[in-house]
Amino acid sequence: MSEKKKEIPEIMTELRKDIVKVPKVIRECSGIRIFGKRIKSIIYTTDIAIIRNTDADAVIAVYPFTPHPTIIKSITEAADIPVFSGVGGGLTQGQRSVYMSIFAEAQGSIGVVVNAPTPIETIKNVKEAVDVPIIGTITSIYTPIREKIEAGVSILNVSGGRHTAAIVRKIRKEFGEIPIIATGGPTDESNLETIKAGANALTYTPPTNGELFSKKMELYRKTEKTNYE
Repeated sequence: MSEKKKEIPEIMTELRKDIVKVPKVIRECSGIRIFGKRIKSIIYTTDIAIIRNTDADAVIAVYPFTPHPTIIKSITEAADIPVFSGVGGGLTQGQRSVYMSIFAEAQGSIGVVVNAPTPIETIKNVKEAVDVPIIGTITSIYTPIREKIEAGVSILNVSGGRHTAAIVRKIRKEFGEIPIIATGGPTDESNLETIKAGANALTYTPPTNGELFSKKMELYRKTEKTNYE
């Protein structure tokens, strides 16, 4: 006799119901348990308004600029979900990445994210300085994964575009049970492919604030037209 699937009670209010929801298929992930928190869905944004209004399990806050304490502080103070903070690795390396990692941990970040070009020596120095996991970004099969793991990376963040699922599959085959976060892609099919390849958690890129507000304004216009008629 098959076990009946348990219903999950949900509490929601009128003011909070209009949130950014991650694709339901992400719930098929096994998740990664970090400091007792099980994380399956990770929203990829630095927009505080979106971070405060999402059902994602966590947020990955990386951006194409030099990491700055003010940005880390603003996001960690505003977020009501765990934060993975970007600490450089591309333009920002060495001691600055170490200092940013220490600051991120002090502000409550659950992990620090280093970019694909991060030197091995920088990873080693960050590992010695903080007591949160280092998430190493993997952009292709040519990224020196083994060296990064040996230096102190404990979670891999695969962002390989259309090759992501293939990269995840290769990593899973070569490195066994290493925790893997990956970009799932724009469709349920691409998300499922990445999960089946071995990803434990998926990142989701939400619509921009402008796109979301544009839809809401269109709804307002339709409502006003209906009321007028």
